[in-house]
Amino acid sequence: MYVCSCFGITEQQVKEHADAGACTPRQIASASKAGTDCGSCVRRIQALLGRGSCPRRDLADQGEPALSAAVPGPSASASASVPAAASVSGLSALREAA
Repeated sequence: MYVCSCFGITEQQVKEHADAGACTPRQIASASKAGTDCGSCVRRIQALLGRGSCPRRDLADQGEPALSAAVPGPSASASASVPAAASVSGLSALREAA
């Protein structure tokens, strides 16, 4: 099922990014662009991520690099570049969710 219709990101892709270490909607957005356009998918992404522990957040809190090369890149369907001025509502929704 699609989570982000703007970029064609599925629940499975969100779960793969989460398995690779993404813990917040903002980290999912960095990995896949989901949530950076209209923002309507941010709450669904948040629900998929749940409220569990977050190894990347723990590393960041300790001052360690939180990103790894193991995080999969965006899918071919999401490889289109984001417009220079991404919608304000999408970015605002990401800020509120994080």
